[in-house]
Amino acid sequence: MTQSLIRCEWRGMAGDPVYEAYHDTEWGVPEYDSRALWEKLVLDGFQAGLAWITILRKRDAFRAAFDNFDPEKVALYGEADRARLMADAGIVRSNAKIDAAISSAKIYLAMRDRGEDFSEFCWGFTGGKPIQNRWTGFGEVPAQTELAVEVSKALKARGFKFVGPVIVYAWMQAVGMVNDHFVQCHCHERVKALVR
Repeated sequence: MTQSLIRCEWRGMAGDPVYEAYHDTEWGVPEYDSRALWEKLVLDGFQAGLAWITILRKRDAFRAAFDNFDPEKVALYGEADRARLMADAGIVRSNAKIDAAISSAKIYLAMRDRGEDFSEFCWGFTGGKPIQNRWTGFGEVPAQTELAVEVSKALKARGFKFVGPVIVYAWMQAVGMVNDHFVQCHCHERVKALVR
């Protein structure tokens, strides 16, 4: 008899192969690549007001629409690109979120040009290592933390949009700055062992 894996109890995940694969292989895994961190921050901004699974199912379309989240290309987007994106039914069509994505590419590049590595900036808030939490259920997991508020303020100070503390905490969870897999989840210890 095959024993099923114990996972975090995300609403709607059980039996959804896309959601389960994301949970098992990507969510909470420490991400140190600057471009990938930026892409995930942009996608979390698009999630505002929506369920993450909506963005996850549209992620390939987002990548196609935004030139694989190449900040050099996205930063050059003009009115024709904005119109193209607003007409793309494969992504979330929001003028404010599209404008925020384009603006964030410019900010990302400006940080880089000043010698400020985005990954070092992000991971500097945790001393370069993930915070290891030990949650056992949803009632324990906060929607935001004091650290998420601090990171949110720092991102906003640089001009990023759609980076409120709730969005930032979800992003911190996704990119492994915090290990919020439940302790009973089969991913908790594996992700914990990935600390640099």
